[in-house]
Amino acid sequence: MFGSLPLMAIVVIVYNILAFTGTPLDMSLLEAKLVSGAVWSVSVSDVLLTSGLILLFLEMISATRTGSSTVINHGLSLVVFVAALVEFIVLPQFGTSTFFLITMFTLLDVVAGFTVTIATARRDFSVGE
Repeated sequence: MFGSLPLMAIVVIVYNILAFTGTPLDMSLLEAKLVSGAVWSVSVSDVLLTSGLILLFLEMISATRTGSSTVINHGLSLVVFVAALVEFIVLPQFGTSTFFLITMFTLLDVVAGFTVTIATARRDFSVGE
């Protein structure tokens, strides 16, 4: 069952929680002094985007599987993308560059998921001939 749930929904849900609780996305979580002398500051939005990229990578790996749970995952990923797009367009607290990039991650998840699954299924089908 958990294999059919889209991982990108986690990032969208976390952003929703942060947006509705009023947590500032530019809040610094960590600062590190680099060898060059520069100070690297990691913000909440940096952590969200990095998490989104990691989860998108895991979604791409899971898209190579074929089965009914994969089809359900792609359908739910489409629902997550549409929900994120509507939030980005309609709600003012979601009109940020961070959420735009998260929305693009969900779009990439949908498009790449369907593409990889179709290519994998086509290859599996041609092997049987």
